Amino acid sequence: MAGRSNARVPPLSERQWAFLMRVAVRIVPAVADLDAAGRSRFVAIVSKALAERPRPIQHQFGLFLGVLRWAPFLRFGSPFDRLPPEDEDTVLRWFLDAPVAKLRSGFWALRALAFMGYYGQPEVWPSLRYTPSFRGNEMLHG
Repeated sequence: MAGRSNARVPPLSERQWAFLMRVAVRIVPAVADLDAAGRSRFVAIVSKALAERPRPIQHQFGLFLGVLRWAPFLRFGSPFDRLPPEDEDTVLRWFLDAPVAKLRSGFWALRALAFMGYYGQPEVWPSLRYTPSFRGNEMLHG
């Protein structure tokens, strides 16, 4: 196929990443305390998860971020990222139980990615007192 590149297309644009990080802070407040390396790990974890999804799903997720950003304009007269924190929380609670299944699914996907991006970092585990054993069942049978 002439004209097609095999280069991997990033799952989100820079603007979408910035918005996702803004929302992630509302879902997992500790994301705000990540240093540059922690934010980089967050993005790497979420990028990998998105890259493993089919391109149409990645596209749908990007569209969902746009809907989440602009839907509050109908009620509050401003996009999500220009709302005060309490109104951002109101919007997120609405999406959590939205009457439209696609909106609920999009929010739950976003929520899962925010949790994955933060709690998936081994560097944050000590602060959570999470000390997993990677020896599996040998502890049970040893």
